Amino acid sequence: MVPKKLLKLAKSLQHKKYRYQEQLFLVEGAKSIVELLGSSFTVRTLIGTSVFVNQHRSLIEKHISETSVYLTSESEISSASSFKNNNTGIALVEMPRTKTIPVTFDDYVLVLDNIRDPGNLGTIIRIADWYGVAGIVSSPETTDEYSPKVISASMGSFLRVPFFRANLADFLSKTELPVYGTLVGQGTSVHHTNFAECGLIVLGSESEGMRRILAQYITQAVHIPQFGTAESLNVGIAAAVLCDNVRRKLGEKSDAKM
Repeated sequence: MVPKKLLKLAKSLQHKKYRYQEQLFLVEGAKSIVELLGSSFTVRTLIGTSVFVNQHRSLIEKHISETSVYLTSESEISSASSFKNNNTGIALVEMPRTKTIPVTFDDYVLVLDNIRDPGNLGTIIRIADWYGVAGIVSSPETTDEYSPKVISASMGSFLRVPFFRANLADFLSKTELPVYGTLVGQGTSVHHTNFAECGLIVLGSESEGMRRILAQYITQAVHIPQFGTAESLNVGIAAAVLCDNVRRKLGEKSDAKM
């Protein structure tokens, strides 16, 4: 039986205030929890159905103390979950210690300025994972990476993509890497950009774009050419287009050397 106090704690973690107060966040659903158990993250508590726990018992026993695993019903799990219906479980996970941003990177990094929509942030993390991006550096104003909606939208990719927060003006002013910025209607088309072997790609908010204070640090302005009449492009889609063009261009360079 799950103590009511524990269920109340789990439900409170849907709110940023309590996540940082407790230094815990939620991971929900079978796929994400199974991937979580194979990661370096520390699971404080697992609340699951007997079907889910029994199905993954050997994995659970390797990573979580038996006293930290609670069995309960689907309805009780759903009552503490951000999912409308959760038929597997929820994990209460310890936030990792604040990480120091590396002095430099040997691959591409996404720099996110004021991305507010949690679904978009989760999608960008998933895209970064797909394209093997070295990490994400975000502004303090970007939505919380431990929000349940971000964790859910990332589909487990939050476990593999290093995420850092920084004053972006300060960060960009000190880097020696080329900085590519998405400026509407400005710069070279991503189809014709000669991307360096590594660099930073700055993406601005969905509604306002990149802040002016950051634009001065852009060493190569790029844009995604428009062929239709849509007013704008979702920032997650823009991230995917940019990452795909970077990998394609670098792949062409590599093939040319062979």
